[in-house]
Formats: sequence, C-alpha cells, structure tokens
Amino acid sequence: MNWELIIWVYVSIAILSFLPVLTAILKKINLKPGGDSFSSCNHFSDRNKALLEAHYSRIQGTLLFWKNKSEWNKRFHYYTLIWSLPISILIPIITQTIESDSSKLFLTIISSHTAILVGFHRALKIENNFKAFRHGESEFYDLYRRLLDRPQSFGETEEKQIENYFIEAEKIRKYVRNAETDNFPMLDELKKNKPSS
Repeated sequence: MNWELIIWVYVSIAILSFLPVLTAILKKINLKPGGDSFSSCNHFSDRNKALLEAHYSRIQGTLLFWKNKSEWNKRFHYYTLIWSLPISILIPIITQTIESDSSKLFLTIISSHTAILVGFHRALKIENNFKAFRHGESEFYDLYRRLLDRPQSFGETEEKQIENYFIEAEKIRKYVRNAETDNFPMLDELKKNKPSS
C-alpha cells in the first residue's frame, strides 16, 4: 500500500476541509435586515419608536458577535464530528495493517489530528457555545418580532410593553453571557451573596 500517497491525500483533505472553519474566524458575517423595524411599527408613539430603535442599535453589535461566534462554533463542531467519528472507527482497522514506518506515521497523524480536534472541542466547549449563541440570537429575534407583531403580550400600556421587552432582552443577554463565561458568578449574584458588614 502506498502510505505516502495516503498521508498526502489525508493531510490535503483535512486542510481543505478546515478552510470553512478558518473563513468563519477571519470573515465576519453581517446581520441581514429582517423586514420592518420599529420605525415603521404603528403600535408605538414616535418617542417610543425612537427609544426602541436606540435600544436595537445598541444591541446590534452583540447580535453580530453572537451570530459570528455561533457560525464559528457550528463549523468547528461539524468539522470535528466529520473527522473524529470515521477516524475512531478506522484506527483499530488500520492498526492491524501496520508494517512499515509510513503506515505508523499515518496512524500517528490521524490519531494526533483526532486528539487535537477533540481536545479543542472539549476545552473550548464548542457544542455548548454553539447552542448558547444560536439560542440567544434566535430568542432575541423571536422577542423582537413578538413586540412588533403582538405588543399587547408584553402589557397593557406602551410603557409597560417597552419595559417588559427591555427586561426580557436583558435576560437573554445574561443567559448568553453566562453560557459564554462558563457559568462564572455574575456581579448581581455576588452582590446578593455578599455578607453584610
């Protein structure tokens, strides 16, 4: 068996298939306009529309960050799955055919590749971060659309609707931040648990 050729083909495919992951790191995805915004909503006064638009403009950077992090984590997650599952099946089979130094080198390369991928996947909590960022982005846009379409579900008055919307948006941001920082205690929790002097 031509192990040198197999090594060359394997390494080439591994590098080429990593390009979408690298692209997600280097090239940032833009937010796509999602239809009508608060400025064209008939449910709110001009003053409250401006307030809602200002809030959205402040959270837009966060949404963009979540979207890009979600995309990077998703691509790395699938890259890891696509490579680690077949390799874990192939290693015992290839072990039976080891005769030359080249076959040993191939086994070392695929084992190391898988070990590195799985190690980074676990250490960086790729799957959990993918879910958290994707969930946070989706939850926020669901909340955003609900306020545009059914503001009465947030309360009776415009002020109450906007207040409840801001509270819900803040909860989503805290959820994602908590997931991102791996459940470190938040400042609010530390203040609550601080012993009184």
